[in-house]
Amino acid sequence: MAYFYLVLAVMAETVGTSALQASKQFTRPLPSALVVIGYATAFWFLSLVLRTIPVGVAYAIWSGLGILFIALIGWLVFRQPLDLPAVIGMTMILAGILVIQLFSGATPH
Repeated sequence: MAYFYLVLAVMAETVGTSALQASKQFTRPLPSALVVIGYATAFWFLSLVLRTIPVGVAYAIWSGLGILFIALIGWLVFRQPLDLPAVIGMTMILAGILVIQLFSGATPH
């Protein structure tokens, strides 16, 4: 169940961060409300995750996946460019998440 909550936390954080871009520095009410709701939801689910998964591992996975999803949304929705070094760096982040999941004894299996 912890990984399900972690996925929900990442999704909520992704919505909140995407809405932050759309809020235009909190000048647009609906995206601004989504920022607050998204981040509050993300931290609530993350708190549930921490019952089972160590904070360092949970945060590494949460932030790493958040980086990947936000970069993808930035590229697709906001037309923000991603150059080769950015793609390589994000690929390395994904590889790090996979190493943690597949080989670390700090994660529940």
